[in-house]
Amino acid sequence: MESVVEYWIAGRAATSTATFEVRNPYDSSMVATACYATADDVEQAVAAADACRKDMAALPAHARAAALDHVSRRLAERGEEIAELIVAENGKPITWARAEVNRSVSTFRWAAEEARRFSGELQRLDTEPGPSRLALLRRAPRGPVLGIAPFNFPLNLVAHKVAPALAAGAPIVLKPAPKTPLSALLLGELLAETDLPAGAWSVLPTTDEQAADLVADPRLPVVSFTGSGPVGWRILDSVPRKHVTLELGGDAAVVVCPDYADEADLEHAAQRIATFAMYQAGQSCVSVQRVYAHREVYDQLAARVVKAVESLGTGDPRDESTMVGPLIEPGAADRVEEWVHEAIAAGAELLTGGDRDGNSCAPTVLAGVPQQARISHEEVFGPVVLLEEVEETQQAFDRVNESRYGLQAGVFTHDLQTAFHASATLDVGGVIVGDVPSYRADQMPYGGVKESGVGREGVRSAMHDLTEERVTVLTGIEM
Repeated sequence: MESVVEYWIAGRAATSTATFEVRNPYDSSMVATACYATADDVEQAVAAADACRKDMAALPAHARAAALDHVSRRLAERGEEIAELIVAENGKPITWARAEVNRSVSTFRWAAEEARRFSGELQRLDTEPGPSRLALLRRAPRGPVLGIAPFNFPLNLVAHKVAPALAAGAPIVLKPAPKTPLSALLLGELLAETDLPAGAWSVLPTTDEQAADLVADPRLPVVSFTGSGPVGWRILDSVPRKHVTLELGGDAAVVVCPDYADEADLEHAAQRIATFAMYQAGQSCVSVQRVYAHREVYDQLAARVVKAVESLGTGDPRDESTMVGPLIEPGAADRVEEWVHEAIAAGAELLTGGDRDGNSCAPTVLAGVPQQARISHEEVFGPVVLLEEVEETQQAFDRVNESRYGLQAGVFTHDLQTAFHASATLDVGGVIVGDVPSYRADQMPYGGVKESGVGREGVRSAMHDLTEERVTVLTGIEM
């Protein structure tokens, strides 16, 4: 009988008879057989998290940091194996899979460092007449966390749930994406090698019904969700008394300003736009979807973007030369294909791409897309980029802000005033000057506004979200 990949209940490995297949999105080949947790195992995981909440909150910083350091080291040691696993379950090209593993190594290392220095602050209270007082401001975990991770970064976005929770002293029950559970389950192997208390963590593939029960369970007062907007907002609406953080994606935009006009500038911008519109097959929350270029640079930029896109290797994600792999499932490819054809029928110009082979959609560049086309205002989450010429930079900023999403935006400019104006006026969570919106350092605050979500990731920022401030006032203190 074929072996079944184990899941993890409060640090203990288990299996069930409710199995499901994990298949490679590129060729549908069998990768592994995993299983959904039983109802009893889910209950055990939640009960254990609830039972150890005080022990985890009291766990010394050095113990939390040591566990996180161990995971970081082990990820690095098994890096190539894990990268190949990401390729197999996600279809991500091996180059990007290795990059994801390296980012996960850094995410756990940052969490270990933050665990050591997450100390609070002192505040003087002798600012008004009266007894001399000093406030000690510290942060305490809100309680056990339910982490729900998406398929597109099956290791690093899991790391962004697990690492900050453990660093802050909060137990976590993690639900990986059902299409890509294997990286998270392997992470469980590494966590099992640490000395964290039983109940500090669980990794449980669950059914949708089980997931809904976990969201509603009062013993999990914090929900950290990354995924689709409709699901995320339903979670928030269903548990108004819980602390919910949502990272829901968007239709990330780039603005190319007229001062970015010499050949080297335009070539740099085009290469970055092409690469990060198509990386992960466009299945990234900050994948470049919209490009607004000033009329003085538009024609030259457009030609360079098309050339750069056409140079990207496509095909088998195990091939070192492949830069654009398949979408996660046929339904995703169906949607991308439909939206592209809809835009062309409405009058958009197809500059390159537009084809489809199985789950793979060719890297596609469209120009002049009418605003009524869905691809102009909905998140395509596929390898498609839209180019639009604008008369003035402010017009480009206005077009960026017309979106109901607001995760990150990129602005190619050398002008300091333009950069600060973008930072002040663009209604997004982050403005990346001199690069695409796809840039993310795992230690920096990351998150959106409007329909892109609430709360922030980035290790320290997430630790703040998972904790609440506690104040101790000392009276009669000599300043």
